[in-house]
Amino acid sequence: MPGIDECLLEVMRLPGARGAAVVDWTSGLALGTIGESPNGDHEATAAETAEVARMAAEQPVFAQAQAGPSPGAPPLPAVEDVIVTTAPGYHILRFVETAFDSSVFFHLWLDRSEGNLALARIKLGEIAERLVLA
Repeated sequence: MPGIDECLLEVMRLPGARGAAVVDWTSGLALGTIGESPNGDHEATAAETAEVARMAAEQPVFAQAQAGPSPGAPPLPAVEDVIVTTAPGYHILRFVETAFDSSVFFHLWLDRSEGNLALARIKLGEIAERLVLA
């Protein structure tokens, strides 16, 4: 089962991928980064995207929590991903279900002219399912 670095390398093989990160949305810290950052600073981007992820995950209209993977485990966010479109690209925030607290997400920055949003969303979901956090 792949770790953060292996998953990020796989994400960057997607057509149009400009940059990616695995981020803890409770702290805003990047656990791993690769490629470019939209503002040139991966740490600042992680903090900014964490705010968006946290907002989506914690809002009652989006976050009708499901039961955790085992009895007593924290609830999982009902939000699978958040997609933000801009003129030059797409930002996909894909939540990762973990055994401990499910506070991690992938951020993929995808070039709009070269990327395929539907394919990227599907592949990112598959990669997120395989990610192993140690």
